[in-house]
Amino acid sequence: MANFFPRWTNLLPFKIAICAGALGAGAVAAFTWYGTPKTQAVGYQPSQPIPFSHKIHADQLGLDCRYCHSFVDVSGHSNVPTSNTCWNCHQHVQQDSPKLQPLRNRMDPALKHPDFGKPIEWVRVHKAPDYVYFDHSAHVNRGVSCVSCHGRVDQMEVVYQDQNLSMGWCLECHRAPEKHLRPLEEVFNLKFDAEDYLAQSNREEFKDLKTQEDLGLKLKEMWQVQPRESCATCHH
Repeated sequence: MANFFPRWTNLLPFKIAICAGALGAGAVAAFTWYGTPKTQAVGYQPSQPIPFSHKIHADQLGLDCRYCHSFVDVSGHSNVPTSNTCWNCHQHVQQDSPKLQPLRNRMDPALKHPDFGKPIEWVRVHKAPDYVYFDHSAHVNRGVSCVSCHGRVDQMEVVYQDQNLSMGWCLECHRAPEKHLRPLEEVFNLKFDAEDYLAQSNREEFKDLKTQEDLGLKLKEMWQVQPRESCATCHH
């Protein structure tokens, strides 16, 4: 009986299997990469109801982070500023700016606006999963600066997520906290440079220290910083 299929078709099933396997492996690799926090979260930069510039407020004006985020050093959770916090200044400053109209609508009773008394609905930028517990006060009160997690916010016109906040990223810091520790009075100094600080410091305990790691190791010893690495640390 005649063969209806040419000889090259003998290899066709193997070729199809190889192509299908390659496509499947590529799909898995792509999902593994693009489904991680590094690609899904880093750089996230939502628009806010009021275009608040951290560069103007934190850098040019030198406002301390705690003026707006007033609970960050005493609470497990940080807070966003209330309308009243903004109104303390802006009832006197930039009174005619159209960018601040949403604030005036909420705070100026003379306008009789329907939004009067309502909170500003800021869009959240950084969010850990619900099954993760992160205590802000525990970190900032042991020398971990805002910069370590949020980046140089004082240089951002619009805040974006600077780090991926993944479990692996957290563990890197817990395993080597000396890379981030700084004196408590410098935690909210976003321009802090360890080498400049040490060169100008008169503190006897910092004598002969030169680098961030030197400083961090000294503070780690002084404060007996021993970050835990067990699952129960964050997953209560």
